[in-house]
Amino acid sequence: MNNLNAPIFDAGSGKLSGIGRALVLAGNLDQKTAEKLFSKANAQGKSFVSELVASGAVSSFTIAHTLCKAFMSPLVDLDAVNIDKLPSDILDGKICRDYQILPLTKRNNALVIATADPSNREAADKIKFATQLSVEWVVVEFDKLIKINTLRYGEASEQSATSLLTTGFDEKSLESAEDTNTFESNTESEVDDAPVVRFLRKMLSDAYAIGASDLHFEPYEFSYRVRFRVDGVLREIAAPPISIKEKLASRIKVISRIDISEKRVPQDGRMKMKMGAEKVIDFRVSTLPTLFGEKIVIRILDPSSAQMGIEALGYEDVEKERLLKAINRPYGMVLVTGPTGSGKTVSLYTCLNILNRPGVNIATAEDPSEINVPGINQVNVNEKAGLTFAVALRSFLRQDPDIIMVGEIRDLETADISIKAAQTGHMVMSTLHTNDAPSTITRLRNMGVAPFNIASSVVLVTAQRLARRLCPKCKVAIDLPRQALLDAGYQESDLDGSWKPYHAVGCNSCNNGFKGRVGIYQVMPVSDEIQRIILRDGSAMDIAEQAEREGVRSLRTSGLHKVKLGLTSIEEVMAVTNE
Repeated sequence: MNNLNAPIFDAGSGKLSGIGRALVLAGNLDQKTAEKLFSKANAQGKSFVSELVASGAVSSFTIAHTLCKAFMSPLVDLDAVNIDKLPSDILDGKICRDYQILPLTKRNNALVIATADPSNREAADKIKFATQLSVEWVVVEFDKLIKINTLRYGEASEQSATSLLTTGFDEKSLESAEDTNTFESNTESEVDDAPVVRFLRKMLSDAYAIGASDLHFEPYEFSYRVRFRVDGVLREIAAPPISIKEKLASRIKVISRIDISEKRVPQDGRMKMKMGAEKVIDFRVSTLPTLFGEKIVIRILDPSSAQMGIEALGYEDVEKERLLKAINRPYGMVLVTGPTGSGKTVSLYTCLNILNRPGVNIATAEDPSEINVPGINQVNVNEKAGLTFAVALRSFLRQDPDIIMVGEIRDLETADISIKAAQTGHMVMSTLHTNDAPSTITRLRNMGVAPFNIASSVVLVTAQRLARRLCPKCKVAIDLPRQALLDAGYQESDLDGSWKPYHAVGCNSCNNGFKGRVGIYQVMPVSDEIQRIILRDGSAMDIAEQAEREGVRSLRTSGLHKVKLGLTSIEEVMAVTNE
C-alpha cells in the first residue's frame, strides 16, 4: 500500500508507482504509454486520471475497478447516489472543483469522499486542513464524477479555471496575447498559451457547452467572481484571483474592439469564437464601470436559436395559428412584449425567418443586432453618430421595404413612424416592455399615440415569459391539495383527476430538476371589439376582459396549462407570471 501511495512516476528509478503502477500491474496499460501520458498531464497541469480517460488509453470504468482493488477502497456507483441529499456545507466548492472530489457523508471524525484518484495526497491534506477531519476515500468513475461536479459546482471540465491563471502567468504572455483581435487565430500559437487567454477561452466554451445565455465577470473590493446565467438563473462558476481583473478586462476589450484606454464610461462590442471546425459563435460584450473595476457581461448569440422553428418555441396550436395569420398580412403592426431575457428577439427572428424569401425585402433596426441572418438587411442603431431608431426607420421607408423590424419602441417619435409605416402598406414588428398584452395598448397610449392610430395599425400583441422546463428524467408527480390548485388559478373544471402537477427533483442530466426553458405566451389579436375599446380610450382591464371573452389566455392561465402538460412546475409559473 505504501508503494501505491507514492508519486505516480519516480524519475530517479524510472519505475512507475501509484496509479500508473496499479494499472500496469493489472495489465490495463503498458509502462511506456503510462509514462508518456503522465508527462503530458503534468505539462498541461491536468491530473493523470483525466489524461488517461481523455486519451482513450483506459476507460473510467476500468480505472475505478482497478484502483478500488489496488488501494483497497470501496467502489461506489454515482448513478445510485441522490445528489440532492449530499452535504453542501462540509467542504468548500472551490476545493471540490480544483481536486475533482465529492463529499458523500460525515462519519464520526472522518469525511467519506468520492474520488477517481485515491493516491492524491495533496487533496487529502487540503481536506484535513480545511475541515480538521480525516479522509476516507471511496473510488468512483471519473466521467460520472465530472458530470456531477459540473452540476453542483459549475465546472464543465476537469482542469479548474483557477489553475489556468496560476500556472505560468506573466505580463509578457499577456502583451503577446493582445496582438490578436479574435479567438479565430491558431490555437497552438504562443498567444493562446497565455493564462488569461486560456482562462477566457475556457469560460466562453464552458458557458456555451452548458447552455448559458450570459457570462458575468464581476470585480469586488477583495474578490473576483465569474457567473453564468443558465436557464435564467445565475450560478457562480469561478473565483479567480482579484489581480486578474485588469488583465482580463483588457483582453476582452481588445478582441471586442472596445477602447482599451477608456474605463470611465460603459462600452459595447462584439467578438467571435470558433467552436469546432465549422461552428462560430458571436458574443455581445458590455462593460460597466463599478466601484472596484469594470464589470463585463458577455451575451452568447447563437444564430441557430432563431432557426428552431415556431414549433420549438412552445406556442399552442391556436396561439401559433393566430401569430402566423398576423405576420402573413401585407401590412399592420405585430408587437412582442415582455421583460428583458424573455425571448422576444428569438420570437421576432423566428417570424422573420418564416417570411425571409427571395421576393421579400426585410430591414431591421436594433441596438445592437444580436442574430445575423442572411437575406435580412440589418442596421445597428448608433445614437452617438445620430443613427437613432427614428432615423433608421425614415431611411427604411425610402428603401422600398416589405417588412420592417424595430428592436424596441422607446419613444413617441419611433412609435409614430412605426405606426405610419404599418398604415402605409408595410408589416412592422417590434417589442415593448410591458407586463402583458392588454397593457401594451395602454403603454402606447401613454407615450402619446392617438387611439385611432393604435386601433388602425396594431393587428396582434404577444406577451411572453420563459419558464424553466422540468427534466423529463427525474420529475415526479405530486399530490397537492385541491384548494392550493384553485388558489394558483385553476378552475373547478380543470381538476378532473386526469392529471397531476410535477415537482423538480434533480439528477445527473439536469440543473436542480430543470433542463432548458419553455415559452409561456398570451397571444391577443386586436379584434373589432378591442378596436372599439381602444377608440373609446378604454383601460387595460377592459381590453383584458374582452380578450378573455374571445378565448385569449392570460399569461398565468397559459403557464398553468403548461403545468398540466407536465412541462414545468406550478412554483415556476407563479414566479415568472407574477400576477
